[in-house]
Amino acid sequence: MSTPAAAAQRAPIPMVVVGGYLGAGKTTLLNRLLERADGLRVAVLVNDFGEINIDAALIRTRSSDVLQLENGCICCSIGGRLAEALAAVGARPDRPDLLVIEASGVSDPVRIAQVGMLDPALQLNAILVAVDVQDVDEQLCDPLVGDMVRRQIAGATALVLTKADQASAPMIGKARQRLAEIAPHTMVLTAQCGEIPLAVFLDAVPLPRQPQHPQRLLGALAGEGGAWKRAVDGTAGLAGMAGITSFSYTTHRQFDKQRLRQALRTLPVPLLRAKGIVRLRGQQPLQEIHVVGGRLRVADLGAEQVAGSAFVFIGCFTAAGQQAIRGQLDAALAPE
Repeated sequence: MSTPAAAAQRAPIPMVVVGGYLGAGKTTLLNRLLERADGLRVAVLVNDFGEINIDAALIRTRSSDVLQLENGCICCSIGGRLAEALAAVGARPDRPDLLVIEASGVSDPVRIAQVGMLDPALQLNAILVAVDVQDVDEQLCDPLVGDMVRRQIAGATALVLTKADQASAPMIGKARQRLAEIAPHTMVLTAQCGEIPLAVFLDAVPLPRQPQHPQRLLGALAGEGGAWKRAVDGTAGLAGMAGITSFSYTTHRQFDKQRLRQALRTLPVPLLRAKGIVRLRGQQPLQEIHVVGGRLRVADLGAEQVAGSAFVFIGCFTAAGQQAIRGQLDAALAPE
C-alpha cells in the first residue's frame, strides 16, 4: 500500500463503497453518478461474482477509469488483489477526485471499507448500501440470505431505497420500518430513478454563508483543496435532493480528548459524515478528525498553524438535531 510519508504529502482520495444484495440497483446508482460527474475524475472498482464482470462492462460505457476484479467475493477470496488495486490508485501521479468500489451482491461492504482504510492514501466517505424496496422484506426472511442482507444493512453509513418509483406507499413505508429496526441511527435516502445527491459521495454541499469563525472555518479546514474548498467557495449547490445540508461548529477552546471521542461516537442524530480540525488539551499538534457512520479517525495534522477548533457536519439535520450535536460538543470541551 502507499507509504505513510508519501500519503501525507497529498490529500487522501475520497472512497465510497457501494453495497447491497443482488439486483438492488448498485450499477444504476453508479451510472447515474458518472452521468452527473461534471468534470470530476471518478475511478470505479467493480467486482462481480463470476468469471465475466458484467457490471464493469456496463459502467465502462460511461467511464474510462474502471478497474475490475472477477470470480469471487471481493472481501474474501480476492482480498489481496483488492489491496493491490487500491494501492495502485493511491500511487497514481494524477489521482482521481473520487474512488467508488462496487461490491458484489454477496459480499460485506464493511470488510471492503476496512481494507481501504488501511491505506493512508484513501479516506472513507461512505458505505452506501442499496435496498430494493420491493424485495427487501422477502430477502430478510429468506433463511439462506437473510443474515447476509441484514449485515449489509447494519454496516451502512447511508441506505438508499431503490425502485421506489415502482412501489406503493405502504410498501415503501414497510421497507423503511424494516430498515429502522436493523439500523435505527442510519440515514435513509430514496433514489429518484437511480439518482441520489452527489453529496452522498463527495463533500459537495454548501457550508454556511457566514460560519461562526475563527479564521473562516479554520481556513476552509486547513486550506485543503478539492471538494471541501469547492464547497466553501459556494460552487456546490448539489444537495437539494433529500434535504442533505451542512452546518459548522467552531470554538476558540480546546477539547478534552476522551470526552470528544465519546461525543463523536454517540452523536444523537443520523450523520452522513463530519470533518474537523481540533486542539486537544495537553496535546501540541492539531488533530484532523473524520467521522463516518460512527467510525472515528484521528491523526496529527502536522505544522498547520490555525487557532481554535472547527467541525463541519453533513447530513439531513433538523434544527433540533443541529442543536443536539452542538450541545454534545459543548459538553466535550476541556474546562477553561
